[in-house]
Amino acid sequence: MSYITSIGIANPEHQIEQTAIANFMVKAMKLSEDDERKLRALHRMSGIETRYSVLNDYSKTERFEFYSNTSDVFPSTKQRAELFQKHAIHLATSSAEKCLSQIADLKRSEITHLVVVSCTGMYAPGLDIDLVKVLGLKSSIERTCINFMGCYAAFNALKLAHSFCEQNPQGKVLVVCVELCSIHFQREATEDNLLANSLFADGSAALLVEAQPREGINLKPISFFCDIATSGEHDMAWSIGDFGFEMRLSSYVPDVIKGGIKKLTASLLQKINFSLSDISFFAIHPGGKKILEAIETELSISKEQNQFAYRVLKNYGNMSSPTVLFVLHELASTLQKTDDGKKILSFAFGPGLTLESMVLEVVNHQ
Repeated sequence: MSYITSIGIANPEHQIEQTAIANFMVKAMKLSEDDERKLRALHRMSGIETRYSVLNDYSKTERFEFYSNTSDVFPSTKQRAELFQKHAIHLATSSAEKCLSQIADLKRSEITHLVVVSCTGMYAPGLDIDLVKVLGLKSSIERTCINFMGCYAAFNALKLAHSFCEQNPQGKVLVVCVELCSIHFQREATEDNLLANSLFADGSAALLVEAQPREGINLKPISFFCDIATSGEHDMAWSIGDFGFEMRLSSYVPDVIKGGIKKLTASLLQKINFSLSDISFFAIHPGGKKILEAIETELSISKEQNQFAYRVLKNYGNMSSPTVLFVLHELASTLQKTDDGKKILSFAFGPGLTLESMVLEVVNHQ
């Protein structure tokens, strides 16, 4: 058994309107009139109103602080990696502190495992060791890093935490996801870049997963299932280039997900002898508005049932791995004692094209 007993979320200080980001993109990408129309349409139809970034440049059209004001020289991968190392620890610490501070009687020396997730930067000694020092965790804590898996990586972290707790009845696992997607802006006016530049943002989320429930509302993972839609292998990818990490994100991703979501859901629910009618809540990774709409169509669920994903998309954009945890945080904040025993169905998607799914149970522990 394992239980999510606390969730904390955090964002950088720069909250930027989607319209302001579009203005930056037009200027920085030196777009033609046709491409400008495409980009502004993508931003308008994204379902996003605001996004967060460690860079204030996205609120400007001149006098940039990180990107060049005078030449076509673009920040190197090294410069972006240094930016990640500078900012990621502060954002990760913020979400972790918010998570841990919700449990008054928790001693940090009791935390047995630390799982750190990111696909937008890495260094060694890494973010995991920095978190041990900053959070005051014991130096002998068992550490695991999950890198470069993309938007679905939080599910892998939860599976690990679940396994650790099943092996240790005193297990307490701190999971921290942090992504600085905005530091990897690419300015070539390709379809992939126009789409990615309209969606991604920065954020961090932390979970405490424990082998024993705490008083009040807990979320208990009861089943996981993963599949790969190989037909979408070339529609979503993430690689390291000379000028940052490069995203391949085609407009066909919603169609690929739509084609595989029924099978994924059936396989997950079959493991626990459930049907879709047994599900009360949905926590779906908002990879984009069209992805949410495709899932709703295939599973015959309403936008209202999917409201938590839309809220996160509207206010934060797609932050990669922390995003589905933001959705869980939104959902958990509405749960009441009377929701005890109700089930939550959650999805996330990433390169592969990987389809991850999970069922959680609401547990009101007395």
